[in-house]
Parts: sequence; C-alpha cells; structure tokens
Amino acid sequence: MRDGDGWVECDCGNRHWGKHGAAGLLLIRDQHLLLQHRAPWVHNGDTWGIPGGARDSHETIIQAAVREAVEETGIDPALIQPITTFSDLHGNWRYDTVLATASTELVARELNDESHEVRWVHWQEVTELDLHPSFAKTWPQVLEILNDLIAPI
Repeated sequence: MRDGDGWVECDCGNRHWGKHGAAGLLLIRDQHLLLQHRAPWVHNGDTWGIPGGARDSHETIIQAAVREAVEETGIDPALIQPITTFSDLHGNWRYDTVLATASTELVARELNDESHEVRWVHWQEVTELDLHPSFAKTWPQVLEILNDLIAPI
C-alpha cells in the first residue's frame, strides 16, 4: 500500500514531499557516489541529488530508500550493503539518507521521467554540481560520515 505521497509543511515552514517523511539512497563504490540529475519538472528540478522519495507508513527507512532507488534507477538491491543513516530533522518531518556500498556489478540507469541522468561522481567533486538545495545544505554533515568511510580506501 502506497500512502506516503503528498505534501507536508514542516515545523520550519517549508514544504516537503512525503506524508511520513522521505528517504534516499547514497551509494558508494570505489570513492564514487551515485547521483541523480533531477528532471526540470520535479520539485527543485534540474539539480543533482540522490535517488529517493516519499516514505510509506509501513516502511522502514532502509526499505523506503531502497524501493525509491529501485524505482528510479533499476538497481539490484542484492548488490548493495547499507552501512549507516543520516537524518535531516525538520520537527514534524524528516529526510533520511541511507549510505550503502555498491558492488562493482551494480548497474544504474534512468528508469522514469524524474531523472535526466544518473552518474557515478567522485566524492570530492560533488560540490562542482548544481546540488538539490536540501542535499547541498546537509552535504557537509554527510561528508563527515563519508570521510570516515571512504578516505581510508
């Protein structure tokens, strides 16, 4: 049952997609991250972020993030390994980013009209792209986590 689609006004006064919050998947492979170039027609379109979207009431954070990534990029969930999550809290609403490693066999592609492109981007080159405003805002915190995960590789 899909009951998460819809807009919510958070306690901070912003509008967000996802009645029960939202979740996205940040895939890591060989010091590269899988990013999605969002179509112009979507909320904050023509920016780069991660595959993700509305969370349904019955889903865990990981289930929602993986489902959205499969819907948007066609990845095989058997080829990923979740590591940790990062939560961007807005009072009554939240966006959870699941950080996960991806097998070298994992293939991702644009599956619907929400994406212009998906691309593996070196983690140190992420800020060279026009980032989704919320992703850009939380990037420094996510980068701290990535520094611990990727830098030793």
